[in-house]
Amino acid sequence: VQLQASGGGLVQAGDSLRLSCAPSKSTFSNNAVAWFRQAPGKEREFVARISWSGVSTDYSQSVKGRFTISRDNAKNTVYLQMSSLKPEATAVYYCVTLMRWGLSARDVEYWGQGTLVTVSS
Repeated sequence: VQLQASGGGLVQAGDSLRLSCAPSKSTFSNNAVAWFRQAPGKEREFVARISWSGVSTDYSQSVKGRFTISRDNAKNTVYLQMSSLKPEATAVYYCVTLMRWGLSARDVEYWGQGTLVTVSS
């Protein structure tokens, strides 16, 4: 499965941004999907996940209340709505499919190519 993440860019602190993720040649409507991110000089970290149905979601403590993950299986797309962005959110954001309902990089089945989000202060 090839995952295409898009929507990244340069924004100012306090702004909002919406990332999108879609598979290029298949469907992931039966997969749980998550977003991870990697800031410069840091390890990849979990951001949010959503079950295949969209009923269950989870967030890291650092983004809870400001980020919202959602999906539209009819459009074969998963979204990450990011609000009240902070400079520490600057990172490459990766869309992934999960092979099990976990929060670790070890639970990832496929990684997308990533999209860069830069938040200026």
